[in-house]
Amino acid sequence: MTDSTPPTPPAPPTTGARTVRVAEDRDGQRVDNFLLGYLKGAPRSLIYKLLRSGQVRVNGGRIKAERRLEAGDEVRIPPIKLPDPTEKGTPPQGFMDALEAAIVFEDARLLALNKPSGVASHGGSGISFGAIETLRALRPRETLELVHRLDRDTSGLLIVAKKRSALSELQALLREDHGAGIDKRYLALLTGRMPDGTMSVDAPLHVGLRQGGERHVQVNFRGKPSLSHFRLLERCGGQSYCEVRIETGRTHQIRVHAKHIGHALAGDDKYGDEAANRKLREQAGLKRLFLHATSLEFALDGGKQPYRLNAPLAPDLVAVLDRLHG
Repeated sequence: MTDSTPPTPPAPPTTGARTVRVAEDRDGQRVDNFLLGYLKGAPRSLIYKLLRSGQVRVNGGRIKAERRLEAGDEVRIPPIKLPDPTEKGTPPQGFMDALEAAIVFEDARLLALNKPSGVASHGGSGISFGAIETLRALRPRETLELVHRLDRDTSGLLIVAKKRSALSELQALLREDHGAGIDKRYLALLTGRMPDGTMSVDAPLHVGLRQGGERHVQVNFRGKPSLSHFRLLERCGGQSYCEVRIETGRTHQIRVHAKHIGHALAGDDKYGDEAANRKLREQAGLKRLFLHATSLEFALDGGKQPYRLNAPLAPDLVAVLDRLHG
């Protein structure tokens, strides 16, 4: 059986494999994101298991999660039983109110959220409600799709598309790896004293999996090209407060590049300096990763409609800087 996928697909059947022809408005979408949109309610872990085991095929062949689909491709989707969305309930009202208050920009095509640290971009892996599920609960009549993701511990700008055309254009801009697409800037506290000026890090990043499926990224010649620019804003308490501009959007890019230059991100319990983190926790009250997505600059409509979105530094991180200055 072959059909075309509408912009908002209906829930697929739970029995029998089916083949779905990729519609034109899905051209260029990663297959994992295509499946997440088609199999509404399926956890990410299940999507990746289906891909790894070869149960999902494109044009008859096995594929990886990062494969980008083309209009007309035929995707085989195996029979799976999805949870009843009515059984999941709704996010707590307080959480919905907090995320609604965190919206820093909105127009007819997209909205920007100043995502708090500790909130996942999406649900899965034991998290019932991420930012996108909560926004959908707030706006049940709207079609909302994540344009990109932020790590759970990272605060700051998270962009959500309200129209499929905006999602497609923004994702195309994100694929323009070397600065032509979206200007992405972060604020970060790096441990130790960085040199004055800007330090550029051009080091390929390779994503590996540890036992249990945990992602671990390292600088490795087999990895994908990755470029970050760390600009020192000020030194405080023996640490370095920086603006970081990234020209590629690799997994854990800033965290791994910071470690690579010997100045790990403050509060990073995965790639960071345990002793420095303990000292900052005791002396400055830093209880999480000091990384904040502060601005995004891009243009839609083929460059005719410019956007410059900003999210102020999270209050808990402002308090850490104040204590370091004190």
